[in-house]
Amino acid sequence: MAYTAADVKTLRERSGAGMMDCKKALDETNGDIEAAIDALRAKGLAAVAKKSSRTAAEGLVGIAVTGTKGVAVEVNSETDFVAKNDQFQDFVRKTTEAALGVAGDDVEALKASAYPGGGTVTDALTNNVATIGENQQVRRMKTVEVSAGLVVPYMHNAAAPNLGKIGVLVALESEAPAAVLEGLGKQIAMHIAAAFPLALNAEDLDAELIERERKIAQEKAAESGKPEAVQAKMVDGAIAKYAKENALLSQVFVMDNKTPIQQVVDQAGKEAGAKIVLKDYVRFQLGEGIEKEVTDFAAEVAAAVAG
Repeated sequence: MAYTAADVKTLRERSGAGMMDCKKALDETNGDIEAAIDALRAKGLAAVAKKSSRTAAEGLVGIAVTGTKGVAVEVNSETDFVAKNDQFQDFVRKTTEAALGVAGDDVEALKASAYPGGGTVTDALTNNVATIGENQQVRRMKTVEVSAGLVVPYMHNAAAPNLGKIGVLVALESEAPAAVLEGLGKQIAMHIAAAFPLALNAEDLDAELIERERKIAQEKAAESGKPEAVQAKMVDGAIAKYAKENALLSQVFVMDNKTPIQQVVDQAGKEAGAKIVLKDYVRFQLGEGIEKEVTDFAAEVAAAVAG
């Protein structure tokens, strides 16, 4: 057996499948959890696993906007206690403000940039680690900008102003009034926080994700026993559905559960008398894609006592 009971538990939590199905899937994939999830999904035994189900880091996401430019920054800490610390929150806020002056999405350039109050971001981070006594990392940043229009920020369940666990930026390019863009941007940002789009357009979806979905769809189609031509159409249909559900502009607006986001934007522009283009967006969820090690504190203590 190339897996542990903890692996079975993890697979059950992530897939929603039964214990025996999880064990069988792990047997078939030699303990590879990601492959086991795909195998369960191919058999219709697992729910769609999104990246958000793997969030496991602590810390905060910060967002900042200045007119037509906005930036999101993620700073990680070891525990949630630190994320509630005023010093840590001040560091995330000021680092995000500093990121507005950094070109592109270069985290190393951000670390080397001037920190509000003196020194560099790295200097402030080093001081934070020394005084708080816990490891912290500036993990990533993402900038969006428009030539004319507005970048609208939204923080879901904010821990403090512009700080929280899910930060969203919506870049709207238009000559429409700022009030119109702000209202539309806020609604779309709330949709993004809830719906978790993977790309702006279907064409921008990650090729590896599409290929993974294709393989799963092919396995399901093969199990149907239908003619190859029919199976091919089933696969194409499954991929089209996946793209539609995961590309922002084709997603159904969560506020009415029927209108595609592109139509929502077009209608707002028509009513405002000015074309509105949803140019870009950012959705940062704390710890997205990071696998956090889960430790047994009691076992650690016992081991330490045993020497």
